[in-house]
Amino acid sequence: MADWSPSTYLKFEDERTRPSHDLLARVPLTAPRRVVDMGCGPGNSTELLVERYPEAEVIGLDNSPNMLAEARKRLPGVSFAEADAGTWVPDADTQLVFANAIYQWVPDHLAVFPRIVAALPEGGVLAVQMPDNMAEPSHVLMRKVAADGPWAERLRDAARQPLPPVRIYYDALRPVARHIDIWHVVYNHVLAGPEAIVEWVKGTGLRPFIDPLEAAEREAFLARYLELIAEAYPSTVDGNVLLRFPRLFIIAAR
Repeated sequence: MADWSPSTYLKFEDERTRPSHDLLARVPLTAPRRVVDMGCGPGNSTELLVERYPEAEVIGLDNSPNMLAEARKRLPGVSFAEADAGTWVPDADTQLVFANAIYQWVPDHLAVFPRIVAALPEGGVLAVQMPDNMAEPSHVLMRKVAADGPWAERLRDAARQPLPPVRIYYDALRPVARHIDIWHVVYNHVLAGPEAIVEWVKGTGLRPFIDPLEAAEREAFLARYLELIAEAYPSTVDGNVLLRFPRLFIIAAR
């Protein structure tokens, strides 16, 4: 895929940051010395960590140069670095690994999580949030448009895999975690019409489908996708639409 676009991502900053608020509210740490924001993006989640833990060393990691550049502008006093979420493990003095909406992009994250927790000191915490929305119309229709168009062969493997059941995460983490908390939240984001839904997913889930396409193909894909999205998400009484968005949250304490 092409590099991430901070401006596209931040069009819905309030909605995208809300899960970070909700995840951080359940982190059972009062004064960690070292905090890592894995998949920090443009720094919106990192900013929350700095505000909650002003005395901590907070480090933001991401694999996107564009996102890291935006994060450095937003938080010039914070250290940011490039890292691969699929292979990275924390230093032994890291007490909190915070990961908001990153590990759904890592195919083997089920194996990564126990490695991270095992590397933490006693009392250290892994806090994760991942979209669990592959069965939602927004993502079902991506796959439909991909399968029905002239680009079907090229986009055959574009979709990410759905998340495993929560029991699978519990069983993977239990051997290394003293405490595990797993829950779902379903958000209903009020957006200004089906076009706004398309803009939302253009910044994240739609990227593997449209990035490989030429400009004319991309336009055709998006036109068909918008048509189907408008059918799947009817207008509310005030002309808006509700984007139903389930997310999975995991807290694992060493």
